[in-house]
Amino acid sequence: MSSHPRPQVIETVAGMRDVIAHERDAGRTIALVPTLGALHAGHVAHVERAAELADVCVVSIFVNPTQFGASEDLDKYPRTMDEDLDMLGELGVPYVFAPSVEEMYPKGPTSTTISAGQIGTTFEGKSRAGHFDGVLTVVAKLLTITAPQFVTFGQKDAQQLFLVRRMITDLNIPVRMEIIETVRDDDGLALSSRNQFLDASQREAATILSTALKAATSAADSGLDAVIAAAQGALMGESRAELDYFSVVDTDTFMPVPDGFRGPATAIVAARVGDTRLIDNSSLYVG
Repeated sequence: MSSHPRPQVIETVAGMRDVIAHERDAGRTIALVPTLGALHAGHVAHVERAAELADVCVVSIFVNPTQFGASEDLDKYPRTMDEDLDMLGELGVPYVFAPSVEEMYPKGPTSTTISAGQIGTTFEGKSRAGHFDGVLTVVAKLLTITAPQFVTFGQKDAQQLFLVRRMITDLNIPVRMEIIETVRDDDGLALSSRNQFLDASQREAATILSTALKAATSAADSGLDAVIAAAQGALMGESRAELDYFSVVDTDTFMPVPDGFRGPATAIVAARVGDTRLIDNSSLYVG
């Protein structure tokens, strides 16, 4: 049994607002770590950074139905609240905001939503229609409820990161976004709650995403064509992974870079291994 006290779990918006008001009245700063639960070592990095940034770390655990498509794994998404609370207790987190779907959406999905715009329909948004509108709307709700000075987001979800950052800027939300580097296993696979769906063979196949990105980064000096060829060459060598997309996008616009492009960019990849969809990305300098 853990010797650390578990965090206080707050299940209502009003309850969370009371806690935040109390902490703010005491002059303490707040950092929010928004999660879908099923916490792993990647989340630990977020919590540790949040503790450095602010006096009080609030972790939200909410599997948000509006960001899952009709055919997606909402019901299957891992829910491990007991283990999550033990882990957060060990890390010294004082508060977990864990509302029910009814608490967040008392009348069903909100009539008011935040649109992710054109970029929200590309890449992940093309495979998962409406996904990013759901993400942005729930993030806006969480930021409004917890009113943090800081919020952490992971580099692994590059498109989500781009869209949330743009929303914070566009809507003048008074919060500083802290980007947490992707945490990887020893074999290079980016940590994800969905990795637990992979069997041993699929797990081995999944490392092709980081292998392809490494190949792309190594080829970056030779230009864009070399980057794409290197990544595709790696991906074609793994028959167990079904490629959804590989692209090199401009860090400022998240649009595919043009032919002959030189400069900083992000290589993004998504593939399906068995029934599990995985994404990864890396920064590179083309040319």
